[in-house]
Amino acid sequence: MKEHSVEKRLTYLYALQQLDIQLQEIEELKGDLPSVVKELETQVAESKAKVKDLNDLIKRSKVERDDADVQIIAQTERIQKYKSQQLQVKSNKQYDALSKEIDSSTANIAKLEKDMESCETRIQTSKTDIETITAKLEEYSAELGEKQKELREVTKEHEKEETKLRREREKIAAQISKADLERYDRISLAKGGTAVVAVKRGACGGCFNRIPPQKILELRQNSNLFACEHCGRILVSDEIVELSVSLP
Repeated sequence: MKEHSVEKRLTYLYALQQLDIQLQEIEELKGDLPSVVKELETQVAESKAKVKDLNDLIKRSKVERDDADVQIIAQTERIQKYKSQQLQVKSNKQYDALSKEIDSSTANIAKLEKDMESCETRIQTSKTDIETITAKLEEYSAELGEKQKELREVTKEHEKEETKLRREREKIAAQISKADLERYDRISLAKGGTAVVAVKRGACGGCFNRIPPQKILELRQNSNLFACEHCGRILVSDEIVELSVSLP
């Protein structure tokens, strides 16, 4: 991109501002629909994720429950085996050793039964939570569908105009240096979308504070980029406003 004169730089910046104002007006016609749609999309996504997590928890809990059940059967069989062996032992020492094994297996069974109970509780609680979340998910999805339809209708109504403005904006932005564009974006973000304003009746067109007469004379020469001392917006003369209208 070739180096532009200050006058050209100001003209392009003001033209960019006018296009952004028109694009902002189109966005305002959409009202809060974009933010509502985004919020509902987030709620739908989060609800689906919760349902998935709960289903995964149910699967894991069932595996743990079934594994505990298998271990209980194994421990029960061991108890029966130890009891049979007790009938055949020749000494008290052997009998006591088998009794300890029986007690250990009995304790293991008690723990496994508690584990199974905990797993079953998690399963049932998760199923109840899934029902609640699924009901809300259906509400969110239905509302999202309605709001997306409304947003599409509003967007379609202004689609051609918005597309035209965005193409024009791209052409204008391509003529602006990276430094000027970064300054424009920074001010625009800080000042509600208005970074470049014309001086009107000796005052800043953004904050309406008076501009010193000497500064206005310098401003009309279009030889420097002047910022309002009060709000920091870039100031342009009436001549720049007129030149921006005739940009190709």
